[in-house]
Amino acid sequence: MRFSGTYTALITPFRDGAIDIPAFQSLIERQIAGGVDGIVPCGTTGESPTLDTDEHIEVIRLAIAFAAGRCEVIAGTGANATAEAIELTQAAEKLGATGSLQVCPYYNKPSQQGLYLHFKAIAESTGLPLMLYSVPGRSMIEIATETIARLAADFPNITAIKEAGGSVDRINQLVQALPDEFGILCGDDPLTLPFIASGATGLVSVASNLIPDVIARLVRACLNGSFDEALVIQKQYYPLMRGLMTLDVNPVPIKTAVALQGHCTSELRLPLAPLSTDNVASLTALLESYNLL
Repeated sequence: MRFSGTYTALITPFRDGAIDIPAFQSLIERQIAGGVDGIVPCGTTGESPTLDTDEHIEVIRLAIAFAAGRCEVIAGTGANATAEAIELTQAAEKLGATGSLQVCPYYNKPSQQGLYLHFKAIAESTGLPLMLYSVPGRSMIEIATETIARLAADFPNITAIKEAGGSVDRINQLVQALPDEFGILCGDDPLTLPFIASGATGLVSVASNLIPDVIARLVRACLNGSFDEALVIQKQYYPLMRGLMTLDVNPVPIKTAVALQGHCTSELRLPLAPLSTDNVASLTALLESYNLL
């Protein structure tokens, strides 16, 4: 399958240390009503490093159950240990996920050959379509364009890349190196328009937790070539998209924003800390300026 459109990197709501199941279900219903093409549970935004294995699989199970076939479910099942990534990916496949998001291993800092062998082992262990996830700001290394092209050529179920390196030029490099049917997903909301204009096929969004209809409309306009319309949306919502990225590390601002709307608690898991009082005030003012409170 070719990944294209708007995918929401879901927050994981917590209450008293446990997954807040009703809040999670309501979140998914808002995404579907907003017109997103898919949801991504257990990514960076979902605080996946703080979930134990049972919780990780449970969040994926809940997302699949609540989506009920109405949108794609791309399960975040990557890990810095290959065996763990395989275990999670196979569990997601058995549960009925549409695909899997595979983050570049973090902390280990493998070579490009190590990355190739890591993703090779995962691809050979599952029939799910895999979306690679290059995010050098968190993993300290990038999946090289040449490595992605090699993986795409060797494994038919490696079909997309979520690119979160912040470089439009990197999108141009990927477009040149990869088959036309390979999906290239923007990983940063504010870069949606320039990335799709350069050949990306969609967006994995943080902001769509809060404004799914707006983000879905932005992506559709870009993909339809309606860049005048897309620019109007981008200009209007850029301050909000940027604020959700800069007030603190993701997912602290977006979870706080959804909590300020009353949809969940702002509870995070350590080592993430709550948004500071000053930044809560700034975020509140920002949301009020968009009539979101």
